[in-house]
Amino acid sequence: MRKILITGANGQLGSCLKQQIKKNPLPDYEFVFTDAQELDITDKLLVATYFFDNKFDCVINCAAYTAVDKAESEVDTAQKLNADAVKYLAKGCDSQGSVFIHISTDYVFSGEEESPRKETDPIAPIGVYGKTKLEGERLAFEENKKTYVIRTAWLYSPYGNNFVKTMLRLFGEKEEINVINDQLGSPTNALDLAGAILTIIRSGKKNNYGIYHYSNEGQCTWYEFAEEIKKLSGAKTKINPVPTSAYFTLAKRPKYSLLDKTKIKATFGVSVPEWKESLKGVFGKYLIKKEK
Repeated sequence: MRKILITGANGQLGSCLKQQIKKNPLPDYEFVFTDAQELDITDKLLVATYFFDNKFDCVINCAAYTAVDKAESEVDTAQKLNADAVKYLAKGCDSQGSVFIHISTDYVFSGEEESPRKETDPIAPIGVYGKTKLEGERLAFEENKKTYVIRTAWLYSPYGNNFVKTMLRLFGEKEEINVINDQLGSPTNALDLAGAILTIIRSGKKNNYGIYHYSNEGQCTWYEFAEEIKKLSGAKTKINPVPTSAYFTLAKRPKYSLLDKTKIKATFGVSVPEWKESLKGVFGKYLIKKEK
């Protein structure tokens, strides 16, 4: 029986991993789910003790500090969760010869590109969030050679706080809203990302460690994303497309967030659904029910 630890288990991705495992059980695996209450991964001694007392074949780190604007003023907090904690987990994995799977972000890029980003493309984060996530990537590989880093973008799910749930809330509160129309990306259904992670685990492949990109296929702006959510929800709210300059944010956002998924598809045979179809499936099964 192989044992897998999932940290950040109550967040978007952790919750979606629970859902996917329940839907498609892995009979030869035992999963242990922890969040901050069970294991404070920013506590170096606590993490070391936890790995001394427990043996894992694989650790999937879904925990992260994702408050992009707050990170500009809460640098230490972002550093502790996005970088230091990653080091402690990776080191714990290395002590046991375990595989480490860590989730990162498109924010490690500048967002000024004009073609989908490959894993080998130059990195140039533009804010504290991206810089701390990039540092987490570096520390993960430094502490444990058996590491997978999966970068994703525009993550949403039926759980936690995300763009889809925010739009549904605003549709119920306002007759008219403004949404940015000059940032380009591909929405990522966290249920699909969870499925991709489990596909990597099931593959049993070795010596394929490294960085991989995953988001749903296709592309859109936030405005186009909002319009699709509106269509599926049947809302009547008017959505106005506006430029990034219309909003002041403490942290600069990438203008371009498309990721090239060629490597993960070729290496593991991962299926990558188109974003509109994936959004439609989540709506029917989860989101509408949760919002009522």
